Amino acid sequence: MTHSGAAVPGAGGGALPKVFEGPGRAELEEVLQRYPERQAALLPALWMVQRSHGWASPEGMAETAEVLGLTLAYVKGVATFYTMYRQHPVGRNFVAVCTTSPCGVCGAERVVEALLKATGCKRVGETSPDGKWTIVEAECLGACGFATPVLVNDDFIEGVTAESVPALLERYR
Repeated sequence: MTHSGAAVPGAGGGALPKVFEGPGRAELEEVLQRYPERQAALLPALWMVQRSHGWASPEGMAETAEVLGLTLAYVKGVATFYTMYRQHPVGRNFVAVCTTSPCGVCGAERVVEALLKATGCKRVGETSPDGKWTIVEAECLGACGFATPVLVNDDFIEGVTAESVPALLERYR
């Protein structure tokens, strides 16, 4: 599922839509105007794939390589290097919890446990049986002074505790 609530194309075996046709092609052309070389538009193009497919799908990476004139190996190398690109379909709500040392001291593991329990996810990195939630640990979300930070889809929330998890999740149900 994407965070908009739509089913993830391809997750059930269906065909994934082309990203760089129609409006997507126009958006890519606009992005390309900002860069001196097509290769420099790779990161924004991968964001477009992830927004369309819900993840950096193999089909989307192949299409990206084709439209930018890059090798598929190069595109895959970049997509797998950066942790912001998801490597598999995820739930409608993608939740990243900072679990580095400062946040760990402030209860990040308890936040993760509360999220797993409340969403029905069995383990970190897996999607809940209803397809609504994917919980992952993040190396750092850059808010050490406001532990524990959580990123839900595109929303950044600071100061999350195990006790505040139910109210947080209710906002996204």
